[in-house]
Order: sequence, then C-alpha cells, then structure tokens
Amino acid sequence: MQLQGKALRVIIYIGESDHYQGKALYMALLQLLKKEGAAGATVVRGLAGFGAHSRIHTATIVDLSTDLPIRVEWIDQPDVVERLLPQVRRMVDDGLITVEEVDVVQYAPGRRPDPLAQPVQDVMRAEVTSVNLQTAAAEVVTLLLQKGYRSLPVVDGNGRLQGIITDGDLLHRAGLETRLALQTELSAADWQQQLAVLREQGVTAVALMTKPVISITTTALLREAVQQMVTHGLKRLPVVTDDGCLVGWISRVDILRTMEYHQPVADAEPEPPSTGATIGALLYRDVPTVSPTATLEEIVQALERNRRRRAVVVGDDRRVLGIISDGDLLRRSQQAARPGLLARLRHLVTGQPTDVPPLLAATETAVDLMTAPAITIPVDATPGAALRLMVQHGVKRLPVVDGDGRLLGLLGRASLLRGLMDEA
Repeated sequence: MQLQGKALRVIIYIGESDHYQGKALYMALLQLLKKEGAAGATVVRGLAGFGAHSRIHTATIVDLSTDLPIRVEWIDQPDVVERLLPQVRRMVDDGLITVEEVDVVQYAPGRRPDPLAQPVQDVMRAEVTSVNLQTAAAEVVTLLLQKGYRSLPVVDGNGRLQGIITDGDLLHRAGLETRLALQTELSAADWQQQLAVLREQGVTAVALMTKPVISITTTALLREAVQQMVTHGLKRLPVVTDDGCLVGWISRVDILRTMEYHQPVADAEPEPPSTGATIGALLYRDVPTVSPTATLEEIVQALERNRRRRAVVVGDDRRVLGIISDGDLLRRSQQAARPGLLARLRHLVTGQPTDVPPLLAATETAVDLMTAPAITIPVDATPGAALRLMVQHGVKRLPVVDGDGRLLGLLGRASLLRGLMDEA
C-alpha cells in the first residue's frame, strides 16, 4: 500500500469500558479499519483523564478497575478517511474524534534488495475513484478537481475497466480553457462558465475517454509497471484483477517514492557508483531559457518554441537563477486574467493553433515571476541522488548543472524512472 506525503490523522478518544455489539469498542474499531483496508491504527491506554462528563478516570493502586481513557490513532489517505469516518462516528456514541493533516515521510514493511521485484498490489493505491460510461462531463471535471486527480478511470456496471479520461482528453474533447493543475488559478466566474458550457454540450464520459486503456494486474511485478510507463510514456496505470475489474491505481510518483525508500541511507551506507544510465545521458537539452529581465511575452515565446511548460531563468554565464512554470505565470502575472495568456498556455499542451495578439507590455520581468532558488542537481551525481531530491522536494524536473553551476539541461521524472530501472 502507498502512503507518503500529505495524509490525515484521526484520533479517537473513548473509554476502556465502552463497547460496541458485545466487544470492546477499541477492538471493534481496529477490526473495522483492518477489514476495510486502512493503512494502520494504534491503541494507547491512558493513565488518567476526563471528558465530556467531567469525571476524572485514573489508574491508581487504590482503584485499578476505573474506566481508563483509550486513544485510537489512525493515519491514512484522505479518500480512505472520507469513506470510513462516517461509520467510525456511528460506532462512537460517547467520545471525541479529531482529524488533522500530517506529512508521512515513511510507511513501508521493510527494505528489499530489489524493490521492483514486489507485486503491484503492495504499492498501489487501493482507494480509487472512478466514473461510469454515462457520467456527465461537468461531473467528471468537478470530481477531478475536488479529488486533486489528473485522470479518472471509466468502468461499466460490473466494475470492469473501459477507458480513462486524462487531462489531455478534457482539453481536446471537452474544450477546457487550461489543464487541470491550473484550474484553481482561474476566477470563480471562469470556472462556472466552463461548467455551464460542459452542461450545455451534454457530453458524457464515454465520449471523452481514451480506449483501450493500458492497465496492469495486481500480481504483476512492479518492474512490469515501470516498463509499461516508460514504453508508453504514461504517468499512471489502473490496476485490475485477472477478469478486468478495477481495484487500484499506481502512479509514477508512487513508484519513485517506493524506490527512494529502498535507496541506501546516506549517513549509514554510502551509495555505490552508478553502473546504469547517468544523469548526463538521461537529461534533455532543449530547455527554454530566459534572462532575468525577460518580459512576459518573451517568456511565453520561449515556452512556445520548445513546446515546454517551464523555462529556466539564467544569468549571462548560464548559472541557474530560478525556474518559471505555466502555473507561476497564472499565479503571479498581472495579465493572468486576460484570455490571451490562457489561450497561449493552452496551446502549449494541445498544439492547436491560436490567433491572439501579443501580450501587453508590462513592467514585470522573469525575476518577478520565477520560483527561486531552483533546486538543481550536478551532472556527475547519481540517479539515486536525483531521486531523493525529487521525492523530498516534490518537484517534477531538476535543472542539471556542471561543476560551475551552469545549466546543461533538465532531468524529468520519466527519464529518471527509465534510468533507475536500468540500474535495478
């Protein structure tokens, strides 16, 4: 099971004497969570405490039979918590339940000599959201944004995988103004207008989806999933049973996190020299670059020339100063609300021609729009070192620099995954 990054911690405060259907409530809660595939939970018995009834319960020598406080702590993916919390609340008649966001840095059963030799079901996300063939396009987009997903599997009435709806499908077939990751940067009016257009079109999932869809079975080895992603340029794979029923989801990020966990610990075990592909062989060199004084129009033109969604800001000596993504432009530019910028950024993804005038001259420059400092990787570092940086900082691409800090190219997740597979 995959659990890393942002998660939710549910803490349930109950009493030792609380029961549910004839058994101790804390055991009933543990059994429910285990049965429903939760990531894990822990029960702690307190020494003393009081709750809503204002009675102090304590474990003293005088009274060892006192109803002591019990704390059940459960950490899981937000989707799992959302699904199971209503049932947990029904079981807890007398107690306190809190939920808070936590950052999971490690959750794993133990390091393996070959992480790619484990079955997909050990790494996949079992909590998967899907839509049916007749789900309306507006509902599909709303669900994607609510869940923070970039694609959704489409299933038939028996739960068998029929297709997949991706970011690109929505741009090409539903006419979204911009890719899903940038939708949150638009105004509420723009968002509502897009939904109104989708409802008016009456398009459903079956018309939007890509089929046939490449999938992977639960018992396939992780190495096979990586090979599928590398061969077909995929970011994620639906996981199915032998008869094609959808049961999970595995992404490129899930695999990279798993491989990062199995990397040697830097302080305890030195990383061996790379015997597979090097960063120099994995990087791509057609990187859009701009000077710190570049205007918005010059930045967009640089992106258009290379059909990339980010540009690296470099000085006269090609030392990396920062990086600008299409999201940075929408978040920080004074012209973010103008349709011309949206149309130009949409063209980067779809390749469809757009007839809009050049962007208005503005006082803002690349140094105002960039994210700095940029996280870089030396060209002579190992792919394992790049993997750690990507996972720890949550970045998709790393500028690769020489010994003097000058830009050589960019290293992306797809190339890194290919290189790590060669090493494994």
